[in-house]
Amino acid sequence: MFIRDLNECPRFTAGDGCILRELFHPGKAELALRYSLAHAVVKPGATTLLHRLATSEVYYILDGQGLMHINGESASVTPGQAVYIPPGASQQITNTGAADLLFLCIVDPAWRKEDEVVME
Repeated sequence: MFIRDLNECPRFTAGDGCILRELFHPGKAELALRYSLAHAVVKPGATTLLHRLATSEVYYILDGQGLMHINGESASVTPGQAVYIPPGASQQITNTGAADLLFLCIVDPAWRKEDEVVME
């Protein structure tokens, strides 16, 4: 059995500027997964840097309010919503609320530094 506690995962600033804690990554633990799973935080008023991944990504909004930007389109996001980000899409998210914007990031196949381009 493999269980990760979010509070035991190291916190770091991702290339796009959000605060991440990586929960599952098949390259860092013996897991039969194709995807990686991370917990993200964007502070009130902050916007992540415009970036794109070579792989697909899903954001699942846990708490807070945001504005998701994908390939020039924008839409409000709230808790309980999932956002699909296709491979190669330019993306960023803005925290439009007064509290932290919290979401899960699922990258398939698993996130790799060489698959991400920060455009700002």
